[in-house]
Amino acid sequence: MTKFFLCLVLILTGSKAMSQFRVEVSGSGLTQFPIAVAGFKGNEGMTQKIAAIVQADLERSGQFRAVDPVGAVLDENARPDLPSWRKQGADALLTGSITRVGDDRYEVRFRLWDSVRAQDLGGQSHAAPAAELRRVAHRIADAVYEKLTGEKGVFATRIAYVTKTASIYNLWVADSDGESAQSALRSLEPIISPSWAPNGNQLAYVSFESRKPVVYVHDVDTGKRRLVANFKGSNSAPAWSPDGKTLALTLSRDGGSQLFLLDVGATSAEPRRLATSTAIDTEPVFTADGRQIYFVSDRGGSPQIYKIAASGGNAERVTFSGSYNISPTLSPDGRWLAYISRVAGAFKLHIQDLSTGQAMGLTDTMADENPSFAPNGRMIIYATQQQGREALMTTTIDGKVKARLAGQSGDLREPDWGPLIPQ
Repeated sequence: MTKFFLCLVLILTGSKAMSQFRVEVSGSGLTQFPIAVAGFKGNEGMTQKIAAIVQADLERSGQFRAVDPVGAVLDENARPDLPSWRKQGADALLTGSITRVGDDRYEVRFRLWDSVRAQDLGGQSHAAPAAELRRVAHRIADAVYEKLTGEKGVFATRIAYVTKTASIYNLWVADSDGESAQSALRSLEPIISPSWAPNGNQLAYVSFESRKPVVYVHDVDTGKRRLVANFKGSNSAPAWSPDGKTLALTLSRDGGSQLFLLDVGATSAEPRRLATSTAIDTEPVFTADGRQIYFVSDRGGSPQIYKIAASGGNAERVTFSGSYNISPTLSPDGRWLAYISRVAGAFKLHIQDLSTGQAMGLTDTMADENPSFAPNGRMIIYATQQQGREALMTTTIDGKVKARLAGQSGDLREPDWGPLIPQ
């Protein structure tokens, strides 16, 4: 199941989609930081369990191993017995509380402790309505992740994905763990290729509601959208430039499927053709500096991944391992290329070190599709089939730790991980 040949999307079928997900983490990394997350005081009896959400986030990252707090409930003001926690195997301890401060409004406080050095690592306070408590928990997980790893956490970011239920297609926006999903668009016609803008407020996507593929840009907060590409023939595979001013996309207006660049801020903009080829060129993605574009082409006889300067010129082949490689996505630091490779008839997620060209498979599933890097480059989200069910998965870039973000049933596809959003 790929986007390389657009018509394949039209024959996909699925069962009832769920907007709520269960996170199932499997595998373990070679080195993981052991941390205990105590129950937050005042959180008893509430639906949203702050400690459980934070713990699930940290485990899903592959960087942490949860140490059972054995039912302990500790607020941020209590001085914990850190040597005791160290004996239980926890190198760090998270404590906190939640307090109602008004009608449907809460204050959440936390404090992080270093059990090895017996140090207070600081804390924070967040105020939010009940509907935002999951987002607060994700922000706490981000703060813990950054304090203990030195890198930005990505738990408060959002993902987009598409479901099909009977004859209804839905474009969803959800938290990074798949929860709190909100429908951005509902349609009787297929929706494919959602792509987050760098500002985290807009999605470009392809809709078939005009009885052919056209590209819209959709404002996530307001629900307003505008048609940006409705040229002759097919309009597909939109990808944003890092500055958010340009979309790379695939158009068949001149015959065949070719790459074009389109100024999304200009009214009635004329797209600029990136290269001239008799092959099918599609699935573009910009590098983080905006200077190059990676894409899929069958110019060598079978689908492979190439790169070309954003200003145009000659294309250079990138993938050489395997005879069928599609769906490129780049890590933000430019080190890794993730893609889908067909291996013995199965579609599997692979990753390639762009400095060495060395590639390796990350999964043992058979129908992986549409990988997308987390904005810190440490995880990849993708769609797959697992035990006969559609699923959204995340994996660490070494393939050691995977998490299933899946409801009990549903046809889930086309995931894209949004950018970091300023707090």
